[in-house]
Amino acid sequence: MKNNIFGYIFIIFIVVIMAFAIYRVKIQNGNNNENNTTSSSSVQEVKKGTEMTLAISEFDTINPIITSNKKVQDIDKLIYESLINITEDYKIEYSLAKEIAKNSEKTYIVKLKSGIKWSDGNRFTSDDVKFTIDRLKDENASSVYAQNVKDIEEVDIIDNTTLRIILLKEVQNFEYYLNFPILSNEYYAGSNFWNTEKNIAPVTTGRFKISEVTNNTIVLEKNADWWNKEKKSIIEKITINLYSTVAELYNAFKMGSIDLISTQNPLYQDYIGTIGYDVTEVEGKEFVFLALNTNNSILSDVNIRKAIRASIDKNRVISNSYGNIYKSTNFPLSTLFFSDNEVEENFYSIEEKNNLLSASGWELRKGIWQKDINYRTNSIQLNLIVRAKDTARTKAAEDIKNQLQEQGILINIIYASDSEYNSYLNNKNYDMLLCSIEQPIAPDLNSYFGSKNYANYANSEVKEIMNYIGNLSDENELKAKYRRLYEIYNEEVPYIGIARNKILVIKNTNLIGEVKANWYNLFYKIDEWYTD
Repeated sequence: MKNNIFGYIFIIFIVVIMAFAIYRVKIQNGNNNENNTTSSSSVQEVKKGTEMTLAISEFDTINPIITSNKKVQDIDKLIYESLINITEDYKIEYSLAKEIAKNSEKTYIVKLKSGIKWSDGNRFTSDDVKFTIDRLKDENASSVYAQNVKDIEEVDIIDNTTLRIILLKEVQNFEYYLNFPILSNEYYAGSNFWNTEKNIAPVTTGRFKISEVTNNTIVLEKNADWWNKEKKSIIEKITINLYSTVAELYNAFKMGSIDLISTQNPLYQDYIGTIGYDVTEVEGKEFVFLALNTNNSILSDVNIRKAIRASIDKNRVISNSYGNIYKSTNFPLSTLFFSDNEVEENFYSIEEKNNLLSASGWELRKGIWQKDINYRTNSIQLNLIVRAKDTARTKAAEDIKNQLQEQGILINIIYASDSEYNSYLNNKNYDMLLCSIEQPIAPDLNSYFGSKNYANYANSEVKEIMNYIGNLSDENELKAKYRRLYEIYNEEVPYIGIARNKILVIKNTNLIGEVKANWYNLFYKIDEWYTD
């Protein structure tokens, strides 16, 4: 009997162990199935959003230093790399360069990152940098980047990852100008750089490489050998559709065939409608302003300069002359250089204008500001120079004239030919000049505050600051100096900022992700983008 009892217990024990083992297997299989389902779902979700479509109209070449097409230059930043990048807030960050040192006023040492390869497997070296600079300095070079190297006299290769750059003269903030794309010396060896089939799909060191080219498309795929492993992107493939005209491009975007475009056309809604997309406004680099000759007998009075500023409604000028692709502005330098927030004062105030002119002894008589000087009645009469062939600028000048005359300040517009305009500009023999200038990538304010500035303006503190910032590297201190310049500018009014152009980045709502862009680069956040 005892033996039977022990036998039953043994059998029950075996059954329990077997049941527990079966239960564990089922649980494990269930977990595996769940994990496999989750993994599969995750893969499908990522795969679903890994392709996007861009577009170019009037395509010429994908070679970044030959193309004259701004849209190509924008997209090329996804393919080709420079020694330095410009960040969202216009600061320098190293890209292909590891370090840049200023040895003297005219000499820089550039140390390159090691281990970087071209998409054909060849090693990136100093030869590639020298080759690119030499091509940009060729006599037949018309590249937008040619200006970046115009002051380079000589490039010496020290070793495979070190170069010495010697300038013709000292250039303030020269490092900023090292933002031109680098091309491969070995890839182009033995070919005519300006006219070779190799320009159809050059090799790259960038985030994407060219994988396919047809008559109608260029296909980019993720560069698996890209050196910057920290910036992995969800997008793996970009198809660039090529169109003959901008109208065709707009129509394709409207039909949902393109994920993102950029434009400066104020009538873009006539082509793409008003729904199905998001618009991000990006500050452009064109600065429209009035230069006031501070040596002029009338404009030497700061109260009159302030009164003119207070008399001009910038938004009215923009609305009547430039449309919705410009915005009112004040200072030539982007506020990102000296402020954590957008800064824009509205100085338009008729009451302030009246107070300022009255404080300087002027009286409003029969709608005109007048003053008796040496027993003679004088009025505020000024010539305004504008380039005659610039339609938008002439309209703006006429609107400024009308606004000032409504406030009792008499203006005579001189419509100057190109040669006459340049003569006025070079000799500074004008009362007021309406200018439109594209700001360089570097924060260069010499045209406004240097020894030969547009306004014949002199200020000892400003001169000291200008001398100081040229050799300043501390970011906080530099920001403080720019902020002080801004304060003096507002108080002294040598110039009146009118407008800055805008770039509109328009993305299909199926493209998910934040657009953070400036006029230098539209794709700062592309590593976070995906398509729905």
